[in-house]
Amino acid sequence: MDIQFSPTRPDADTLVFAVPKGGFDTLPLSAAPILAAGAAASRFTGETGTSFESFVAEGGKTLRVLLLGIGAGGELDVEKAGAALTAKLSTSGAIHAAVEFFGGASGELAAHLAFGALLRGWRIDTYRTRQPEKAKPTLKTITLVAAGADAAWERLSAVAAGVAFTRELVSEPANILYPESFVERCQHLAELGVKITVLDKAAMEELGMGALLGVAQGSVREARLLALEWDGTNGAVEKPVVFVGKGVTFDTGGISIKPAAGMEDMKWDMGGAGAVAGAIKALAGRKAKARVVGICGLVENMPDANAQRPGDIVTSMSGQTIEVLNTDAEGRLVLCDAITWAQKTYAPEVMIDLATLTGAMIVALGDQYGGLFANDDGLAEDLTAAGKASGDQLWRFPLADAYNKMIDSPIADMKNIGGRYAGSITAAQFIKRFVDDGVKWAHLDIAGMVWSDKPGATWDKGATGYGVRLIDQLVADKFEF
Repeated sequence: MDIQFSPTRPDADTLVFAVPKGGFDTLPLSAAPILAAGAAASRFTGETGTSFESFVAEGGKTLRVLLLGIGAGGELDVEKAGAALTAKLSTSGAIHAAVEFFGGASGELAAHLAFGALLRGWRIDTYRTRQPEKAKPTLKTITLVAAGADAAWERLSAVAAGVAFTRELVSEPANILYPESFVERCQHLAELGVKITVLDKAAMEELGMGALLGVAQGSVREARLLALEWDGTNGAVEKPVVFVGKGVTFDTGGISIKPAAGMEDMKWDMGGAGAVAGAIKALAGRKAKARVVGICGLVENMPDANAQRPGDIVTSMSGQTIEVLNTDAEGRLVLCDAITWAQKTYAPEVMIDLATLTGAMIVALGDQYGGLFANDDGLAEDLTAAGKASGDQLWRFPLADAYNKMIDSPIADMKNIGGRYAGSITAAQFIKRFVDDGVKWAHLDIAGMVWSDKPGATWDKGATGYGVRLIDQLVADKFEF
């Protein structure tokens, strides 16, 4: 979809008027009284994301007119409205929509509406060979009637590209996207100035990454560790903020195999790594003045004859030993080695991991919030604020020694599960054991957030792109100068 900005209304087949909550007084159309009466009869009052559609004869042509509610007119309001615009018009037959704001709008606000429209317009048709004509997208162009949007749009369009990249990675089936091909998909980031480092199986064996490699040993797809480094400070910042993503490109559960029903969804068990890669693309794309490293631990968890068994003991890169009681609690095994490598390589002061880690998190929070665990209150508050500002919301959970004791093992340093209760918390406590003293760390369990069975505020059914906007907002607020 092509997004344009113009100080005057272009020649378009669809006119969209952005209406704040409470309605409107007049429309710059000869049919304004009829439209106003129709909107009132339909109980349209400008609430965020609502709309009223009609057709009018204007200037010798028949035009589609859409009244689009923007609520209170805040940034998230207009983004939701922009998404509703795309959802309404995408396959409607409309080709070019011109959007005007009552009373005008700043370039910043217009850019946010365009941002929502672009996010909602993303779809993956890669594997469709036939499609009903009426299901094919027709909307090609949206023009925002506003001036001064260039700077805001340069930033937001880069973030949209990062979200789209994450959605692409999360949506691909596991026969197409696996550790090696994930790495290949990220190679284009070098064109944006991202430094790419890849560790193969041999390199990880030499480093002693027994936890991560134990997960991968049942698959013919070899594991990879991918590091994506963006430095927009020209070397002025010595220590980067590090984001670590769980990248299980398909998770059968291993020998502790999952039920067949719904297993196809496990292609998105790399959603944490997908978010990290998309966030690095967004930051590099908008040339963020920050030093950031994204690390993706990439494995496939399969149950072949060489697969890890329940009861096996592995030695992590940190030297700590782990009794693997359940091979389906594999994400924390990937993260612990990736985290150790990150600390040894980059010596960060702040480190955040993102992972589709536990089903218990979906039980607790559903698809409304990601779970937040942190060893530093300030970092937790910064993440919560970034979540509210970006729309990728978080809810904090506790960490405590009482939960930590639940993962003690009688024959190793720890076990990888802690029993039936507090599953998300004991998983976070497991990861915390690998965080060095003095490092501010947060763990984001985003199991309920990376995929949606129904359309949301700025996404259709499927991959949401959750995490990209959160990371971008946090970096902009706290780590950029």
